[in-house]
Amino acid sequence: MNFGLPKVSAESIAEIDPTAEFKQGVKLLKNGYPKKALEHFRHAFECEKRNPYYLSFLGLSLGHAERKWDQASELCELAVQLKRKELQFHLNLADVYAAAGRREKALDAFDTALDIFGADERLVRARGHVEKRRSPLLPFLARNHFLNRELGKVRHLALKRLGKEKS
Repeated sequence: MNFGLPKVSAESIAEIDPTAEFKQGVKLLKNGYPKKALEHFRHAFECEKRNPYYLSFLGLSLGHAERKWDQASELCELAVQLKRKELQFHLNLADVYAAAGRREKALDAFDTALDIFGADERLVRARGHVEKRRSPLLPFLARNHFLNRELGKVRHLALKRLGKEKS
């Protein structure tokens, strides 16, 4: 189970602290350096191939760094299977699907996670980023034109209020 990843020698594995590698990888990934993070996650993964944390974050960084979406989603799916009650694994899986252009699969992953964890703020926010956006109110202006942005906010509030009144 190497997922097409380069092998690390047994001598170098003995010298690696997988927890430190993982923490460094998370730090780099959060700061927007998926390629640099990928190497740290690979080292941690080589030490403990069945650790769902290493699998999930390796998949996430592999997708963003090398655009190997099939391998990335496979790693993230395996992590979810190994530890279903970890919210971050579901977020990582949905992120990989969304970044790969598999919007429907990402929404399905979010819906599954919402069933398990309820309306967790991180899930709701992340799902909102993936959902299809409405068309601009003034199509002859750019989406980011201030009139479209402000009118869009008003439309959002109006639809939100209408939705609450119906329930």
